[in-house]
Amino acid sequence: MTMTDQELDPFAAADWGMLIALALIWGSSFLFIAVGLEHFTPAQVAFVRITLGTAALALVPRARRSVDRADLPRVVLLGLLWVGIPFMLFPIAQQWIDSSLAGMINGGVPLWAALVATLVSRRLPPRGVGIGLVAGFFGIVLIGLPSLDTGGDIAVGAGLVLLATMLYGVALNLAVPLQRRYGALPVMLRAQLAAAVFTLPFAAVGLGQASYGLSSVLAVAALGVLGTGLALTLMATLAGRVGAARGSVAIYLVPIVAIAIGALVRDEAVHPVSLVGTALVIFGAWVTSRSQQATPTTTDDVIAHPDDPAVSAGATGVSSPA
Repeated sequence: MTMTDQELDPFAAADWGMLIALALIWGSSFLFIAVGLEHFTPAQVAFVRITLGTAALALVPRARRSVDRADLPRVVLLGLLWVGIPFMLFPIAQQWIDSSLAGMINGGVPLWAALVATLVSRRLPPRGVGIGLVAGFFGIVLIGLPSLDTGGDIAVGAGLVLLATMLYGVALNLAVPLQRRYGALPVMLRAQLAAAVFTLPFAAVGLGQASYGLSSVLAVAALGVLGTGLALTLMATLAGRVGAARGSVAIYLVPIVAIAIGALVRDEAVHPVSLVGTALVIFGAWVTSRSQQATPTTTDDVIAHPDDPAVSAGATGVSSPA
């Protein structure tokens, strides 16, 4: 990719605004999940979030570009690995763990994406990638250590979030060829539609148990409309203005925002060891992604997300950070 003057220029006020908005929206996802669980089952949180996000994304003209029928099976597989299963794992896990812990573990998504890319290529990673992976995974261990001390459900919840981030890493590598061919938003729209169909039966099981509290309804609505439709559109716009590599900076702010919101809004305590681990994860993800930017991409083909944000095989993939 040939860097344009605009991609090399300092961020304009609008660019900073979009970057901050993305970090706040994605960093708040874990809080919205926690509030949604007050009146909905985990599967209902996932289904409503995905459905509203799909509807919001369908309003964006770029997302409605066609995808060849031959590629739809792979898009459906992406819908399960990238959206359906992880989006259910996060609310299941957050029945037992704090939103801030979920956000901290989620920061490792770029590391899993880089590790999968390295395994698929069957080559030793470049020095920078190796350093980033070692630092990042050591950070993940530090984040999880306090959970092991408490044992029981908290350790299980942390493990489920870790599994979700691993699935993100696999999915981001599978998504890169499709995103290069069609652009990020058309792939995400169809993947989310498949995920909505997948999660519907699970959401229907506890339908009679939902109390539909206003706070939970608003939280899940924000999770879908803001965290998916608006955030992905903002990311596409920002990447088009400043380049995918610089636009992906929002990814590294997500764990920081999640920790701050968890502490301020829900009075969640964060163990100092976990904070050190989070810093290592962010550092490792940053080093890993910056060491992979040599692969040419166009900013609209593969754009930087955790759901809820990750870098894969030298390209940045769109997804929700949690």
